[in-house]
Amino acid sequence: MDLRFGDGKPTDEERAAVDALLGPPESSWEGADRSDADLRWARGGREARDRRDQLLPALHALNDRVGWISEGALDYVCRRLTVPPAEAYGVATFYAMFSVRPRPATVLHVCTDLACTAAGASRLCAAVESRLGPESGVKVERSPCLGLCERAPATLVIRAGESARPAFEDEAVQAEGGSGGAAPGGGNGKGRRGRNTLHATAICAPATPDRAIAAATAPESAPTEPAPETAVPQTGDPNLTLLHRIGTVDPASLDDYRAHGGYTALRRAFDLGPAAVIREVTDAGLVGRGGAAFPTGRKWQATAAQPDHPHYLVCNADESEPGTFKDRVLMEGDPYALIEAMTIAAYATGAHQGHLYLRGEYPRALARLTHAVEQARTRGLLGDDVLGQGYAFDIEIRRGAGAYICGEETALFNSIEGRRGEPRSKPPFPVEKGLFGKPTVENNVETLVNVLPILTMGAEAYAAIGTPTSTGPKLFCVSGTVARPGVYELPFGATLGELLALAGVRDNLRAVLLGGAAGGFVRPDELDIPLTFEGTREAGTTLGSGVVMAFDDTVPLPRLLLRIAEFFRDESCGQCVPCRVGTVRQEEALHRIVDRTGAGAAGDITLLREVGRAMRDASICGLGQTAWNAVESAIDRLGAYE
Repeated sequence: MDLRFGDGKPTDEERAAVDALLGPPESSWEGADRSDADLRWARGGREARDRRDQLLPALHALNDRVGWISEGALDYVCRRLTVPPAEAYGVATFYAMFSVRPRPATVLHVCTDLACTAAGASRLCAAVESRLGPESGVKVERSPCLGLCERAPATLVIRAGESARPAFEDEAVQAEGGSGGAAPGGGNGKGRRGRNTLHATAICAPATPDRAIAAATAPESAPTEPAPETAVPQTGDPNLTLLHRIGTVDPASLDDYRAHGGYTALRRAFDLGPAAVIREVTDAGLVGRGGAAFPTGRKWQATAAQPDHPHYLVCNADESEPGTFKDRVLMEGDPYALIEAMTIAAYATGAHQGHLYLRGEYPRALARLTHAVEQARTRGLLGDDVLGQGYAFDIEIRRGAGAYICGEETALFNSIEGRRGEPRSKPPFPVEKGLFGKPTVENNVETLVNVLPILTMGAEAYAAIGTPTSTGPKLFCVSGTVARPGVYELPFGATLGELLALAGVRDNLRAVLLGGAAGGFVRPDELDIPLTFEGTREAGTTLGSGVVMAFDDTVPLPRLLLRIAEFFRDESCGQCVPCRVGTVRQEEALHRIVDRTGAGAAGDITLLREVGRAMRDASICGLGQTAWNAVESAIDRLGAYE
């Protein structure tokens, strides 16, 4: 593809997809037919440049409608937004869910990551690929984690087209106004509206070859997506704090949410005032639940104190760590809780615009959240006067497109702004210069939802849950070879053995992976590790985002480690040399030793240690810094290659 403006022209369908998002072009400078007036002066350049953040939604619009992004379509988007074609091409090729080459309208994504690998994903892939040839009109793509680990192996079918509708779309959502309409745009805080088109036709999990092929070729007979409470084995337990509404409250009904305590926390926040809300969060000891464990109150206070305005709030819902699916369950089962929590966080930090960055592989969560935002706005819970308090706040849902690195906060900001999702150097930190160069507070879904019980029960009562240094409840994503996989809620301080007992661990347990691909393995005789940030750190591992994957002795550990290495190689953004080169060298070494053990592997293991240290010490972000963790722990704790 030429990296300058070429001679390619968009088709009528491609033009319609872009115009539906951006509106019709106002002059030939933006792609309209040339007029005499346009020859005399240039119009719209400043406004178009100010819409650079609409590049990712525009690429989604094309991909959703046509299935791929042609040269002519990309040129048209570049003219509409005055983005250099070379830069737009770099963005379009950055994301795994986009294609700049022709492909069928239907794509079947088959997860090949850790939980699915343990459940036989390789056999599933081979069977599906052998039966779905080019004549089927379906492209089969091997995919990283789809966030459906409790129902492994998993597949996701995406069908492009204007009229495509998800097979799992809720009738209740449709009845209350539809789930695929407009969502607030708000780029640069100006309140524009973009369109989140729903295009996924089926999720099939657990998948068999017959069910996956039926979902891809016969959407009318696609299996129905299970309710989110099926992922919560503790559903109905009266002691639950974060999960207590899932399975009890209709996620499409705002009235049902309010009848079960919804918006009590927001009303108390307005009674307390921003400074007191931050003080409550600080006194509760809430730390980030995404893995970094940074004190939430300190982050909020630092953002609120910045004199530069506007301030922004970003909810990081791009949970792409293999084995993580708790945020998906919260968004699908209790979407209004996240909307309320975002409103409280924005009020406390002086933000009036929120951005919810959602994984592109979560179509059901998109449906539920889009509907929840629309209902909250209609009922005065979002907009210019929230709850009649004179406070203005609105939320834009921005879809990701398959990039693990966008879970890093500054990479996420770049993605929203219409740039490649590459991490930024720090300082300056996001609380000073974040989204659009303005003070920004960023939290993940679980962290934000914890704010609700802090305000309803009080900081002191919340801090009494867990341990003195790790307070409150914690969600754990348990998958792998257990009898009852799913999301579990336990207070900090419960042991790994207690959690696995709830999930039904098998007698032939071989290893447990904590923290996902970026985490570390522990042995079956280490199940007394307390599940706290400090407890796992003292044990030489990490809690991370709460991933707990159990593997019995039927799972080939060397192949699992190779899959981890392949994952990091694929997901490295390539910006820094230690990660770009190191992840490739790590995978190459593991390929060489995967079928060898003992002395034959000693040289490659030495090389792995050197490469791992270089990545950990010199990579610009957490991806490269943690890419060696799981392999190192498997070598040192499990003797994986002995």
